[in-house]
Amino acid sequence: MAEAQRERLTDIGPPHYEKYLPPVVKKNYGQWKYHELVEPGVMVHVAESGDELYSVRCASPRLLSIQTIRKFADLADKYCDGHLRFTSRHNVEFLTTKKENAAKIKKEAGEMGFPAGGIGHGITSIVHTQGWVHCHSAATDASGVVKAVMDDLFEYFNGEKQVPGKCRIALACCLNMCGAVHCSDIAILGVHTKPPRISHENLNKMCEIPLVSASCPTAAIRPATVDGKASVEVIEEQCMFCANCFTVCPAMPLADPDADGISIWVGGKVSDARSKPMFSKLAVPFIPNNPPRWPETIAAVRKIVEVWADNARPYERVGEWIERVGWPRFFRLTGFEFQKEHVDDFKYAGLSYNRSAQLTHEPWEE
Repeated sequence: MAEAQRERLTDIGPPHYEKYLPPVVKKNYGQWKYHELVEPGVMVHVAESGDELYSVRCASPRLLSIQTIRKFADLADKYCDGHLRFTSRHNVEFLTTKKENAAKIKKEAGEMGFPAGGIGHGITSIVHTQGWVHCHSAATDASGVVKAVMDDLFEYFNGEKQVPGKCRIALACCLNMCGAVHCSDIAILGVHTKPPRISHENLNKMCEIPLVSASCPTAAIRPATVDGKASVEVIEEQCMFCANCFTVCPAMPLADPDADGISIWVGGKVSDARSKPMFSKLAVPFIPNNPPRWPETIAAVRKIVEVWADNARPYERVGEWIERVGWPRFFRLTGFEFQKEHVDDFKYAGLSYNRSAQLTHEPWEE
C-alpha cells in the first residue's frame, strides 16, 4: 500500500530515485567504506559488506543524438545490467560490479569516440549552456568553445598529465549564467558590451512596456515616446548588458557580432573541503569571439591551468592557490593585464575589499 501511495504521489513529477538504483547501491546504501581511483576514468567504491562498484566515466558532448544514447544504452545492457548515469558535467558513467567489465567498457567506449577520464586530479568535461545552438541571448557559442578548449586540454582529462587537485571548468554564454561559472575553478563567460538596439517602430506592437521596464535589474529602461509612439529608452550608463529585456521583448536585440566576446573568471568552487565555497572572480575582461577554434580563449585557459599546476600545493584548488599567493602575483605569473574592469563597483563591493596594510606588492616566495 505504501509503495502504491508513493507512486501516486509522484505521478506529476519524476519517479522516486530509489526505483532506478543498481541493486548493489540499494543493498549498501549509506554503508560505503571508501572509494579510490583504479586508473584514469575508472573508480571503485567498496562497501562495508565487501561489495565493489566500478564507475567508468566517459566524456560526452552534452548535446547527444538518439543514436548516441542508444549506443550508451547497449553498452550498459551488455556490461552493467542496464545501469548508467549522467554526471552534472555531462559525463556518462557506466556502473558495474565486475572489474573485468570496467576494462571492456573503457575500451569499447573509447573506440566509439567517448574516452574515459576526468576522475581525480584532472580536468573533467566542461559544463556549459546552449550558446548559438539555441539561446536567444548568447554572447558567444557554447559547444564550439568547449570543444576547442577540451581538445587542447585533453591530456589533463585522460590522465597523461596531472594537476595538483580537482579543476572544474564551466562556460556560460551570457552573464545570466545558466552554467556554473560563478562557482568553477576556471570559467568562460560570454559578455555583451553594447546596450540593446531598440526597434521603436515595432516595440509597442510586440511588447508590454511595463513588463519591459520591470525586466531590467538595474532600472536602466523607462517608458518613452518616440516619433509619437509609445516605446522605451535605455540609460546606457546603467545597462549591464544582461539581455533580460530581449527575453521579454524581441524588439530589443542585444547580440552584436563585433562587440560580443568572452571573459575569463577564476577561483570558484562548490566544495567546502579545506576552505569554504568560493565565488569566481574576474581574470580577463574581454577576448573577442574568434570561431571556429577561439585560439585566444584556449591560450588564456591553458595559461591559467599551467601556472596553477606549476605553483600550487597538492590538493590546492585554483582559488585557494590564488588566495594564498595573492592576486598581484597571479597577474604577474599569468601575464594578464590588470584593467579597470577588475575594480569592483558593485554597491556592496566594500565588504570584500582588503582593509588592511597586508598587501603583497613584491614577488612572494615560500
